[in-house]
Amino acid sequence: MLYYLFEYLEKHYSLAGAGLFQYITFRSAVAFIISLLFSTIYGKRIINFLQQKQVGESVRDLGLTGQVEKAGTPTMGGIIIILATLIPVLLFAKLENIYIIILIVTTLWMGAIGFLDDYIKIFKKNKEGLKGRFKILGQVSLGIFVGAMLYFNPQVTIKQKLPVKFQYVAENGIPVLFGKAEKSTKTTIPFLKNNELNYAEALTLFGDGLKDYAWLIFIPIVIFIITAVSNGANLTDGIDGLAAGSSAIIVLTLGIFAWVSGNIIFANYLNVMYIPSSGEMTVFISAFVGALIGFLWYNTYPAQVFMGDTGSLTIGAVIAVLAIAVRKELLIPILAGVFLVENLSVILQVSYFKYTKKKYGVGKRIFKMSPLHHHYQKTGYHESKIVTRFWIIGILLAVFTIVTLKLR
Repeated sequence: MLYYLFEYLEKHYSLAGAGLFQYITFRSAVAFIISLLFSTIYGKRIINFLQQKQVGESVRDLGLTGQVEKAGTPTMGGIIIILATLIPVLLFAKLENIYIIILIVTTLWMGAIGFLDDYIKIFKKNKEGLKGRFKILGQVSLGIFVGAMLYFNPQVTIKQKLPVKFQYVAENGIPVLFGKAEKSTKTTIPFLKNNELNYAEALTLFGDGLKDYAWLIFIPIVIFIITAVSNGANLTDGIDGLAAGSSAIIVLTLGIFAWVSGNIIFANYLNVMYIPSSGEMTVFISAFVGALIGFLWYNTYPAQVFMGDTGSLTIGAVIAVLAIAVRKELLIPILAGVFLVENLSVILQVSYFKYTKKKYGVGKRIFKMSPLHHHYQKTGYHESKIVTRFWIIGILLAVFTIVTLKLR
């Protein structure tokens, strides 16, 4: 909203300094600061409010050290992350930008599902919360919305880099390095020289005239990614600071991709896909990172608040949508490796237990407990050490992901 105000003031009154709001870097920096201040200053007030309303975590006895002491800690802290993100975004982002619209809808959509889940657990005294089929339905519905918007909306385009012999300098002196904006289902494949995959090409196996139906492949892929990553973030949220800290690292990395992909100069220099208007997502990402860091102020050990499903489901969905929007979704297994390992540890544990029980009559386990962070707790590691080491692994994975921009 302030973006439009200062745009008007600059245009009609030539107000000094108003032009700064035209720069994504400036608006992103301000969004980060405001988000960080809101989540740290007003976050405490929200925590106090949750305590007054007795919105406390009910902890099942799993035999973990320090677990009992966490009972009664306020949950639903994801509200802090959501508010601290949306307020600066509404103030400083271009609200007509299709990517910003999708991200705002994603935040509110998954935030509402997570909130409903936490509400049922706390106020209805139902430890199961929202039934699994309704969560999946919410994730699938969001995936259909996001996939349809990215596939059909005319604002979602890419520009292909022209071969050197076709590049030229326009009459205004600006070099023309990329072709016209076009609709495409192309995405980036890491490590390959010609590192682009077009989902539409997969349909040509069944006939050349099927390219127009590429949404039949694209939308299910979007649904799968959103569901997988949001559930991965949910499983990772098991010990103080793990999900929020890991997510901040992932989102910051996606912010670099968004800014580079939306900047024609850097897209040309790094030879990456140029995605017009995608740079605006940097404002949202900056606010989101600020919210996560501010939330960590109260969520690190010993936690004063838990994010609950209100936060974890929202975080996972936003990460998935960002990765898909910047066409780096195939990098998720590397970048969000912490989420992936947590997911796999649960899948392996459950599958092996069922297999051995069916074969031998007694279920056996691979890990002492899943998700993986609980295994290390059972081994005797303090949760602060587990979280710090997972963060370090997350940083290394983020660096390696960024390196893939040139590692081909």
